[in-house]
Amino acid sequence: MRRLAGVALIAALWPATAQAEQWQPDIAAAAKYANGRHGSITFAVRTDERLLGRGLDTQVPSASVFKAMLLVTYLRQAGDRALTDGDRALLAPMIQRSDNVAATRVRDIVGNAAILRLARRVGMTRFAVAQVWGLSQITARDQTKFFLHIDRFVPKAHRAYALHLLRTITPSQRWGMGRVIPDGWRLYFKGGWGSGTGAVDHQVGLLRRGDYRVAVAILTVNDGSHAYGKATLRGMAKRLFRGLGRELVGTATQADGSIHTSR
Repeated sequence: MRRLAGVALIAALWPATAQAEQWQPDIAAAAKYANGRHGSITFAVRTDERLLGRGLDTQVPSASVFKAMLLVTYLRQAGDRALTDGDRALLAPMIQRSDNVAATRVRDIVGNAAILRLARRVGMTRFAVAQVWGLSQITARDQTKFFLHIDRFVPKAHRAYALHLLRTITPSQRWGMGRVIPDGWRLYFKGGWGSGTGAVDHQVGLLRRGDYRVAVAILTVNDGSHAYGKATLRGMAKRLFRGLGRELVGTATQADGSIHTSR
């Protein structure tokens, strides 16, 4: 009886790490959906075992996705020292509510050379930094490589803080993949959008459940409107996440870390 109970428990924990390793993202469904949407859509899904997607090396303007690289670069320069109130006053608004003034200040502090060093450390092959940081060039391949183990690029003293910021994006900016998180998974992500114009609407994120990780990048250009771009991001994420678990519709993590869910 105990053995049967153990088997039932394992089944109930789907997708646990061993089972999740057998999961395959529905690339065909995502590509079909993308073909029916306006604009240009490139995307990637990466685990430790595989990389799948479309337009993996197509360069697009980063918009605020770049801020995740700024966060990591700043924390790398901080090293093992304790973060000050001033540090947090820059980093928290830059990530949680995508504050552009804070991002520009952080970029001016760390400098473009340090950002490029991070890109080389990650192994990015098609990243290009621009003086206007939102015009820096990114690709789906490079961004999933960065996000899959983003915490490894941060000093140990600051890893929990970096992940906390990426998990507690303000609810008003948790569209797209932030609205279709699979049950049992945690999402750490950053979005970028063209000031509401639809010129670009991107999201790059890390899903974690136990030791298992899935990095996803969805990069869209020329959506026509921000509302349309947000809908595209959600539709793409819904298809790419399929099979990871029951979808939690409307999941949002508040800035204080509490979770609100509507089904």
